[in-house]
Amino acid sequence: MRVVEFKEYGVPEVLTVVETVTAVPGPGEVTIDIAYAGVNFADVKARAEGYRVAALPFVPGLEVSGRIRAVGEGVEGLRPGQEVAAFLDGGGYAEVVKAPAATVFPLPEGVDLRTGATLPTVLPTAHALLHEIGRLRAGETVLVQGAAGGVGTVAGQLARAAGAGTVYGVVSSAAKAAYALAHGYDEVFIGDTFPAEARRATGGRGVDLVLDPVGGDTLRRGLDSLAVFGRLVSFGNAGGGEPWRVGQPELYPASRSVAGFSILELAASDPATLRTLAERAFRTVTDGHVDLPVTAEFALSEAAEAHRLMEGRTSTGKLLLRIAG
Repeated sequence: MRVVEFKEYGVPEVLTVVETVTAVPGPGEVTIDIAYAGVNFADVKARAEGYRVAALPFVPGLEVSGRIRAVGEGVEGLRPGQEVAAFLDGGGYAEVVKAPAATVFPLPEGVDLRTGATLPTVLPTAHALLHEIGRLRAGETVLVQGAAGGVGTVAGQLARAAGAGTVYGVVSSAAKAAYALAHGYDEVFIGDTFPAEARRATGGRGVDLVLDPVGGDTLRRGLDSLAVFGRLVSFGNAGGGEPWRVGQPELYPASRSVAGFSILELAASDPATLRTLAERAFRTVTDGHVDLPVTAEFALSEAAEAHRLMEGRTSTGKLLLRIAG
């Protein structure tokens, strides 16, 4: 079978297509003939700087859709030929992948394989940020960094479905602002001046909930955007800054709070909870609350092009690799 791997860290061109032996499932595992693989910023960070890479060579890819090829001993509720989506700890840029059955999900009725590949990472993340961690209540205001990205596209729609009072987004360009406004956002701010814009838009009060995948100085600005009793949820460090630290001086004056979420860490520490979260989140697609558009699609051999587009910070929505779709 073919996989896309890298043997050294660097530019997108280090991604190469190679032939390797087709995986066989062990106990508690399944193999999947992949139709589509999602492309995520974590894949770019893995290739460029070794983020969560245990050893080289490494095959990136955190989410796939396809049909089950074979099931291992002890697997229940999954069968060969079944259409599924799967969350992985790498390995998704391939024609066949081996996955723990605990993070393989039958596709809901009416969800095709192309849409299925957009779900395993983005949808549970957005749901957890807003509900399980952010504790969003009807009427509250939300501000989302990266509003035109995969998680941002979903978060705006989920916030609106949950009855948020006003949903604000932050993006880096006018084109991304137009995209976000078409996907659930009431107002979108461009660039680093968003704390002042958020204060203006809320009459000086600030927002109740901030979702931040950027970290560093952007996270600090997010704290400055919060209302009294406001919450900030960090779910990444896309800006590449030093790990954030906050304490009493930042939190006590306005009784603010900060929390964090990583779907990769949750999958490793508590896959049963991830499964429950994913099943709850997937229902929002079949209920019609969420539409995650695929804005670019590449062949497996064009993985470097997909990375180049994402790394350029100009992409919106979701990027996919088409493998056998």
